[in-house]
Amino acid sequence: MKTIRALNAAACAGALLLAGTAPLRVHPHVFAQATLEVAVNPAGEVETLGHVWRFDDLFSSTVLLEFDENSDLQLDESELATVAGVVHDSLSEFDYFQFVSVNGAPAAMQAPDKLLATHENDQLTILFQSQPAEPLKLNGTVAFGVYDPTFYTAIDFFEDGDLTVRGMPGGCSSAVVRPDPDEALAANQDTLTEAFFNDPAGNDVSKLFATRLEVTCEATN
Repeated sequence: MKTIRALNAAACAGALLLAGTAPLRVHPHVFAQATLEVAVNPAGEVETLGHVWRFDDLFSSTVLLEFDENSDLQLDESELATVAGVVHDSLSEFDYFQFVSVNGAPAAMQAPDKLLATHENDQLTILFQSQPAEPLKLNGTVAFGVYDPTFYTAIDFFEDGDLTVRGMPGGCSSAVVRPDPDEALAANQDTLTEAFFNDPAGNDVSKLFATRLEVTCEATN
């Protein structure tokens, strides 16, 4: 299985992705500060999710050392395009770490056409937009979030203001939900089996702990 975790481990091995052959410890190795903007059109439908991920200094410097092909201690346009392309490919099987649900039911998102990578002030940043696979009208409670199902990458929203809605219709409200880990564990003990702790990448439990943005509108037929 290939994941974004290779941006750290594989940078030392000469590749962005790492094939996981041994059980992972259940804690992150890569950290990113994120923002998420949900754009809504005048019809009350979600148009795009706009993601920005700013990675930690250690991870950013490791990527620089691996992808700096001309050894000038910076990532030029072509080198950044390579980084973005490999990240794009590596995240495809994980829906780009994003999740959307409508009244508790998953809603599919299209894969982004491409990702954009920048490296400024020694910090790697990944930016991209995605669109719903089908028209997604704000109706009832729609939740948006970001998480790595392998637990390898921690993508965190430091402030509630890092999750926003642009064009939210009247009569709707938004709230940032930060699950309490102890409460999430207690409420989902039946799913937290020994297999989970031995192979955290083989399940979707990490979503229980992910910060999410919930937009609630009056339900319509």
